[in-house]
Amino acid sequence: MTGTATSLAQPLSPDELAGIDAYWRACNYLAAGMIYLRANPLLREPLAIEHIKQRLLGHWGASPGLAFTYVHANRLIRQHDLNAIFIAGPGHGAPGVLAPVYLEGSFSEVYPDISEDEEGLTRLFRHFSFPGGFGSHCTPELPGSIHEGGELGYSLSHAFGAAFDNPDLVVVATVGDGEAETGPLATAWHSNKFLHPIRDGAVLPVLQLNGYKINNPALLARIPRDELEQLMFGYGWTPFFVEGDDPAIMHQQMAAAMDECLSLIREYQQSARSSGIASRPRWPMIVLRSPKGWTGPAEVNGHRVEGSWRAHQVPLGDVQGNPESFAQLEAWLRSYRPQELFDDRGRLRDDLRQLAPQGKRRMGSNPHANGGLLKRDLRLPDFRSYAVPVAEPGHGRAMNTRPLGAMLRDTMARNMGNFRVFGPDETTSNKLDAIYEVSGKLWLAERRPEDDDGGELDPDGRVLEMLSEHTLEGWLEGYVLTGRHGFFATYEAFAHVIDSMYNQHAKWLDICESLPWRAPIASINLLITSTVWRQDHNGFTHQDPGFIDIVVNKSPAVTRVYLPPDANCLLSTADHCLRSHNDINVIVCDKQNHLQYLDMESAIRHCTKGIGIWDWASTDQGREPDLVMAGCGDIATQEALAATALLLEQFPDLRVRFVNVVDLFRIAPAEEHPHGLSDRDFDSLFTMDRPVIFNFHGYPWLIHRLAYRRHNHRNLHVRGYKEKGSINTPMELAIENNVDRFSLAIDAIDRVPRLQASGAHAKEALRNRQIDCRQYAHVHGVDMPEVSGWNWPGLRKS
Repeated sequence: MTGTATSLAQPLSPDELAGIDAYWRACNYLAAGMIYLRANPLLREPLAIEHIKQRLLGHWGASPGLAFTYVHANRLIRQHDLNAIFIAGPGHGAPGVLAPVYLEGSFSEVYPDISEDEEGLTRLFRHFSFPGGFGSHCTPELPGSIHEGGELGYSLSHAFGAAFDNPDLVVVATVGDGEAETGPLATAWHSNKFLHPIRDGAVLPVLQLNGYKINNPALLARIPRDELEQLMFGYGWTPFFVEGDDPAIMHQQMAAAMDECLSLIREYQQSARSSGIASRPRWPMIVLRSPKGWTGPAEVNGHRVEGSWRAHQVPLGDVQGNPESFAQLEAWLRSYRPQELFDDRGRLRDDLRQLAPQGKRRMGSNPHANGGLLKRDLRLPDFRSYAVPVAEPGHGRAMNTRPLGAMLRDTMARNMGNFRVFGPDETTSNKLDAIYEVSGKLWLAERRPEDDDGGELDPDGRVLEMLSEHTLEGWLEGYVLTGRHGFFATYEAFAHVIDSMYNQHAKWLDICESLPWRAPIASINLLITSTVWRQDHNGFTHQDPGFIDIVVNKSPAVTRVYLPPDANCLLSTADHCLRSHNDINVIVCDKQNHLQYLDMESAIRHCTKGIGIWDWASTDQGREPDLVMAGCGDIATQEALAATALLLEQFPDLRVRFVNVVDLFRIAPAEEHPHGLSDRDFDSLFTMDRPVIFNFHGYPWLIHRLAYRRHNHRNLHVRGYKEKGSINTPMELAIENNVDRFSLAIDAIDRVPRLQASGAHAKEALRNRQIDCRQYAHVHGVDMPEVSGWNWPGLRKS
């Protein structure tokens, strides 16, 4: 089935048409005014040069189309008491959204100084793209926004995340035609296959084809209409086309298309909800083909502007020094007839104000777009009940993430309406499959008998799997931004796929910290597993611990990195992260069998501190150490412990202090991160002048970057991943990167002055053992039993 809205459909009466067009004209006038004016906001006196901003910034081209969709969404909301929010996909279309949010009154309620009068209009215009004001895309400062337009590709995945578990919500998502060329957006069209018609809301995409990007044609605007229709149909949508440039005809088309789309949405939802059977409908969407820079200058200096790439940013850029351009600007602004739209005070006419929804039905005031207002804390099980027994530190092995899977299972069972788990086809691989005991993988498409052989497909599942980190992260962000909770697990090497999405969300959260009207939302929780040190079969391409370097780049107000060394520390860390808000928590922990170190109560104390001395692995009690050995990360900790055992085997009187780091930002100074240690505490742990061998999970320079201001930094010797390795056993890979126990022990001998001469024989023996490990691996394909089965031997009693 395909559908088309044409000019033959006339759902708007003459009065309705005139009202909607006037409201839209007011939006367009404000959008243009934001770009150009700093005074005389309603042109109640002749326009003068001093009324024009000295620096003209902003993007005009997409704004009229955005306002057009917003105004027509308002009509649906009013007529049907619809619960709806608006997502602006075009990157720099803020004027087209700011204008209707201001006109409906939402903006002034949040920012009373930008009032609904001539004085407030002046402030609105001055604040746009101006120092101390707000930007040219839909930043967090904009009421009603959950979507940062600074990077393209995520409007649709954010929209679906918002609709999940919101059965009464309609998300109107505009997709820019430039944005539609990105990989994340192209994949996000498939999100319709994961929308549950009973328990979820609806997403109404509006593909805004205005024909151009900055100065290139847009691909989807230049393919034949039937090809575009087939493309959307192939994605599983029913496309409706609204096309043209005559506002009177376009308003009728858009109203007809939106009416039909809402009718189909309600038909699909009512059918599923009355029958209790969830299937995959062919959801409707709209293709809005209108000129770029619609209603703007037709030509400038003999060049076409409206309907061309020249309308993208500032159509008239030389108004200060060119009298002809200045006159053209005034004529353009006056073409909207602002004197007909605003009353004597400078407020939108009362009859036009009635065209906007009221109260919380306004899209700028809908609480779903300020998700912290709706957030309910998770009902969490007691994480202690999933503890791995640890009778003796450094003995016994467990898959660190499997107990976490049981904890997430019970978290899911207690929070079936506001918690979801996301993963790119990796929930089972990451040993979290206990979740499937209470909820399978959502699957509304065709099923086959062989799917039941462990596939865990479930039409009512709450685990979302798709082999697109982009789409999953977008879903998670949209879900959390609208007041819910989620957990995302992915392989370490491919967490980089969402680097820029992480960046954008971190910036969003950082800005929200300074906006008291934005209520705190749940944290984004990312489990990074299948880590660098356990890639003996995947090889070099899967060896990359650099995602945490990206994390550290962002604001310390919102960034958190945890590297729990064992299962109990992981459980304690996960509980903390699921309770937190307004953060991005990155937990790095491998899924394979690993040594276990701390019983649950010890793990809780250790994780609460974030860093600490392991007395059971230290020999410096009551004395100053000869050496500090530190581990951060599961394998890094194991090898540092094994190195400590080797040293004490050769030098029983060596005073070693063993430090483990769970919270990476404890390394940073307190002035640079809220979790940072004071200099006094750091010096107490790592001394002022003793050598420190720091074995780190990731790239070694990250630790130097965090610790460069510390007093003992000159004696801090960090070992970590150095881009060495291929198809190696775990020990061989460690040796390649000098994070193995033998390299660490040799390094310690070289750093402790009294061992430099007496340690020569020990170093020789350690190098021989390294060679033996390599040879054994190449003969047998696995590590030596004494390596793979190593346990902490304990300290000799004097």
